[in-house]
Amino acid sequence: MENELEVVNIRLVKEPSLYSEKILDSPQAVVELMAKELAQYDREVFCVLNMKNNGQVINMNMVSVGSINASLVIPREVFKSSILANASAIIGLHNHPSGNVKPSKEDMLVTRKLQQCGQLLGIELLDHIIVGGTNEKMFSFREKEMLNVTGRTDLNLER
Repeated sequence: MENELEVVNIRLVKEPSLYSEKILDSPQAVVELMAKELAQYDREVFCVLNMKNNGQVINMNMVSVGSINASLVIPREVFKSSILANASAIIGLHNHPSGNVKPSKEDMLVTRKLQQCGQLLGIELLDHIIVGGTNEKMFSFREKEMLNVTGRTDLNLER
């Protein structure tokens, strides 16, 4: 029909869970939960942890699977699950299969862009963590003071 308007439905679909007894209140705690998941990939992947206001993780969304040394990270795709989950903050994570956790120029630009977009949306970027393949190394933008954070010392949103 010429004047037909299609109706769409957008919703979260739950996948099998990752389990942790620990509260994710530090970059190291996040890495302990996510390192095994990210080590499974032979290419770069970017995922986001969507967080409640009290710092509890709502869910994890695999945003992008890339090549051996790059992953396309578009803010629209990163924040899609965050908005649907009513998240008040996110933690971004990606792996470097090479094991070298030093952030690239692109990693720094993506982090800045995600932080700016999150500010517009009211969804704070608490950290961006790079995990090094299977070597258990990590790089936290928050720990290296490369994020404009709101004075919190841990990843918990409650003050």
